[in-house]
Amino acid sequence: MITGAGGSIGSELSRQLLSGGAERLYLFGHGENSICEIYRELRLLQQEGVGEKATIVPIIGDMRDEKYTNFIIKNTKCNVIFHCAAYKHVPMMEENQVAAIENNVFGTKNLLDAAIKYKTERFVLISTDKAVSPVSVYGVSKMLCEKLLLSAAKKASKNQALMFVRFGNVLGSRGSILPLFQNQIKTGGPVLVTDEKMERYFMTIPEACSLVLQTGGVGKNGQSYLLDMGESIKIIEIGRAHV
Repeated sequence: MITGAGGSIGSELSRQLLSGGAERLYLFGHGENSICEIYRELRLLQQEGVGEKATIVPIIGDMRDEKYTNFIIKNTKCNVIFHCAAYKHVPMMEENQVAAIENNVFGTKNLLDAAIKYKTERFVLISTDKAVSPVSVYGVSKMLCEKLLLSAAKKASKNQALMFVRFGNVLGSRGSILPLFQNQIKTGGPVLVTDEKMERYFMTIPEACSLVLQTGGVGKNGQSYLLDMGESIKIIEIGRAHV
């Protein structure tokens, strides 16, 4: 099961899992349109011979609904959950703090409780480096998610493993700086950079998802994993490269 399967990370995970031989994929998400798009894309890939024997099941739902989440985890009997679903836009979450906590924290708790109850074998939470000494509501929400996972891991049975992976910035993902720069350029500029000294770590979506899948395969219960993001890049240089 991939939660947030219609998002940039969730959809790429779905593609890689399909091509990697997954027997059954559950595409779980709140946004009807985004789930419909990735479902249609995967079905087209199957017609081209990629994972043609796999069963793909789109599931529209809200993980904030505890009863519904329990129903889904119980009846799908999925053995792995990749939890990508979250509100991620930092400035937007500053303006909508209750929604950030309700969706990211309470939604994650519902999933974790159901995973423990119904013996899901592996649970991988997609987290962020913003959870370390957080200075934003989004960062705090992810820090709380990590704490919830570590607490749940203590209740896991011997055949279960719950872990989280921290990302830096993913090039081209929704809410990242690159699409923002591209939109500013399309509208004639200016390309805005807050501070020319600002640096960030970046990796591509396929690269990040490949590492998440590796972690899901070999990761141990109650452990945290940080992806090696390589060298940091100045934001202003990314802006200049796209002007």
